[in-house]
Amino acid sequence: MIKLENGFSLAEQKEKLLQLCKFKEYEVFKIYEDAGISAKNMKDRPAFQEMLADMKQGKINYIVAYKLDRVTRSVRDLEELIAQLEMHNCYLVCDKDDVNTSTANR
Repeated sequence: MIKLENGFSLAEQKEKLLQLCKFKEYEVFKIYEDAGISAKNMKDRPAFQEMLADMKQGKINYIVAYKLDRVTRSVRDLEELIAQLEMHNCYLVCDKDDVNTSTANR
């Protein structure tokens, strides 16, 4: 999920995330973008919903985002997302916020 943030264009954010995935040896399945749609909730974001469906089908096991507020701005949605991540053995990695749920219980 990539959105415009602090002067970085979508293309710059996408490039930074692709570099991070390469560094961590993550295979990129797909890039999900809801350009121009606020992260204030999860339900009104078609690409986000597609990403969740792909996670539930076992197609992805990492969600990599530029910043946590690009994923969600709602604590309630974040709690729901983390529960879904745990249920489907998927992890959230946010580059600029140093969020990585794969290391949360270690």
